Amino acid sequence: MPSWMTGPSFEAETPPAPMPVAFAFKVEFLNLPNAGGSLQCSFREVSGMEQSLETEDVADGGENTFVHQLPVRLKPGRLVLKRGLVDRNSALVTWCKEVLQWGLDQRIQVADVKVQLFDEKNDPLMVWTCNGAYPVRWTLDSFESTKNEAAIEEIELAYRNCVSTT
Repeated sequence: MPSWMTGPSFEAETPPAPMPVAFAFKVEFLNLPNAGGSLQCSFREVSGMEQSLETEDVADGGENTFVHQLPVRLKPGRLVLKRGLVDRNSALVTWCKEVLQWGLDQRIQVADVKVQLFDEKNDPLMVWTCNGAYPVRWTLDSFESTKNEAAIEEIELAYRNCVSTT
């Protein structure tokens, strides 16, 4: 390092924080129908915790150099849970089957889904809660006679909003 790069202006006051590991996360279903409390499930991949703001383009009368982009509404994403392994008789499987088999013949019961990302000490680093979630699509893996679990390839959940906390 050149001598001019030494001194207090080039030295870090504290060492940089370690990056969180992306595999240390937990998915928990809250107020899931017939669960009798919260239900923790294991998935290999979780995505879709997002919120975007839709806009509407409005042309200004007489001004042709730009278009106003006015905010209209918040639009949540879709929570995608991939490669899960749960008991075939679990409240999660029952809930997904009931919503997707009966469609709109019955009232859809929603649940909240909490996704937590942990640091190296297993303390929650970030927490996302997707409120008012319900399944809109699910794909099952093949069944084997020697397994007592439902191998879920993918579950897609629509939700009302996604709130993140630290």
